[in-house]
Amino acid sequence: MEIIKFNHACIRVQESNRALAIDPGDNSPLGEALEGIEAILVTHEHADHLDLGPVLRALAGNPALTLHAPGALAATVRAAAAAAGVPDAEGRIHGVGPGATFRAAGMEISTHGGMHAVIHHALPVVQNLGYFIAGRLYHPGDSYQVPEGIAVETLLVPAHAPWAKIGETIEFMSIIGAAQNFPIHDGLLNERGLALVDGHLGRVAAERGLDYRRIPNGRAVSLGS
Repeated sequence: MEIIKFNHACIRVQESNRALAIDPGDNSPLGEALEGIEAILVTHEHADHLDLGPVLRALAGNPALTLHAPGALAATVRAAAAAAGVPDAEGRIHGVGPGATFRAAGMEISTHGGMHAVIHHALPVVQNLGYFIAGRLYHPGDSYQVPEGIAVETLLVPAHAPWAKIGETIEFMSIIGAAQNFPIHDGLLNERGLALVDGHLGRVAAERGLDYRRIPNGRAVSLGS
């Protein structure tokens, strides 16, 4: 299995010449991320995780492409796709909740969590799903909720967000205890911010015998290597 990070939270997952994309948002270059994929997984509705225009164009251009998202968001995308004339929007855009299992691009997927991390009590909390892919890779979306009943080999760590505290991020990574940890959700950080986050997370990971490293944007990385 290979993964490619596209600037922020968007990850392309490739295995056996098949591919899917997670969270194609507006902070990521989506041309390459969406090229030739069979499925899109969306954790939640925020624009940095779903850029609706390019996704609708991808659905219109590839009649075999499917999309999975939390139920309320899936309904919104389905209505927009139908209005845009996307063929078979009803059959290709699927609403899922926590505890679901399905196959996408030939990979086994399970869903976990349920809600976005709280930013502030005055702001609405939206649905959020974490996706566990092929028994190896976990993308939590915008949440520190620890999935139950699975052993994660590779964790995509949300490194920076309005809802995130570095101490909670460290604790989340430590509790999951994945052998490999790659930072995502860091598109708003400059080089100094990235170095600060990587320093904290890398130091704690090393103390716990875990691997933490930044993967270059746009470059395929094999899991386990």
